[in-house]
Amino acid sequence: MRSQPFHRPVLVDQVLHYLIGRGEGAEEEAAGAPYLDGTVGGGGHAAAILARCPRCRVVGLDRDPEALAAARSRLADHADRVRLRRLSFAALHEDADLRVAGLAGALLDLGVSSWQLDRDARGFTFRQGALLDMRMDPDSALTAARFLREATRVELAASLRDGQAPRPAAIAARIVQRRTRRPPRTSDDLVAVLESVLARRSTHAEKARLFQALRIRVNDEIESLRAALPAIRDLLNPGATVVVIAYHSLEDRVVKRAFGDWSDPARRLPPRLPLPATALAPLGTTLTRKPVTPGAAEIAANPRARPARLRAWRRAA
Repeated sequence: MRSQPFHRPVLVDQVLHYLIGRGEGAEEEAAGAPYLDGTVGGGGHAAAILARCPRCRVVGLDRDPEALAAARSRLADHADRVRLRRLSFAALHEDADLRVAGLAGALLDLGVSSWQLDRDARGFTFRQGALLDMRMDPDSALTAARFLREATRVELAASLRDGQAPRPAAIAARIVQRRTRRPPRTSDDLVAVLESVLARRSTHAEKARLFQALRIRVNDEIESLRAALPAIRDLLNPGATVVVIAYHSLEDRVVKRAFGDWSDPARRLPPRLPLPATALAPLGTTLTRKPVTPGAAEIAANPRARPARLRAWRRAA
């Protein structure tokens, strides 16, 4: 028995506002296309969608079997309206049913769940003694420890730089230097590398950025997001909305650029192409000029909601 929820969903009211409004029209969608929760986690957002729209259906995807088990338990009362699949949202094209039915709307709540963060065995934390795993899919071959052991110095530096780790080149060089004697296996080993480069004790933020960069690389998070967004866009039925919640600037930048490109025909034209911007029609409309963020009350109740940034885009009718 878990003593706490798998993950407390963030910005629930805002998700429902952009995804299905107050419910008008949702009943008509219920007999056709489902809503997609591409990162179903413990099923919190999916439960809210099903409660808002009593006849709507949800397809929930996740790479983590523990997440799917938690979602299946939480959504048991709605089992006839829920279909769960162990699948990355980047592999959405593999779901034949969705290619036929399309989507009434879609949600991606990116990042790591509270359950994953709080379990040392999953290796996402820099608490002392945690093994360097970091796989969202526990059957994946690439763990954080393996990447640190096998990647070249150039690969290490590039991944750490792309993930916004501090001093990426120096950390990569120090890892390569030390792993000939003892490859990093635990959070303590990686923090020791960081502090040897900084020549002082590291701050919480510095450790978080280093572990974030490694987690992003192990799970190929940015490239998966880049692949998933246009696939979701193309599955949306006319007038349907996609909502994305990001937790760091790398993800948010990808989402902001994609929504901007889809909404502004001029941004989709190749440079120096002799065509006016009016030759292309907007694919849809960005609904959030600025990202929507949690309020003070939500942050007080759930401090992990603080970095959340929500953006929404609606496909043209």
